[in-house]
Amino acid sequence: MSFALPSVAVSAVPADGFVLDVRESDEWAAGHVEGALHVPMSEFTTRLEEVTDAADGRTAYVMCRVGGRSAQVTQFLVRQGVEAVNIDGGMLAWDAAGRPMVTDTDSPAFVL
Repeated sequence: MSFALPSVAVSAVPADGFVLDVRESDEWAAGHVEGALHVPMSEFTTRLEEVTDAADGRTAYVMCRVGGRSAQVTQFLVRQGVEAVNIDGGMLAWDAAGRPMVTDTDSPAFVL
């Protein structure tokens, strides 16, 4: 059975969309999408209920650095019945498109 990965360009992610960031903590700390839910891929299966509760029927726009980890998480979520799409190009594409990023400190945001 073949599986087509649902994906979108960063320009298609709504400003108020539910972004799920699956990068590791040091990557998140460097810069992330404001309002995103941070669940590192390494913790994903143990925190699945937190993700499904946060999605609450909305599309989950899944993000990592370039799209590999988020593609795996997107496939997993879709197979669990969650509407999820991979963000093509991840945070590198987000940054290149000039989409806003924040940090939890006063340091400028960047993609690690």
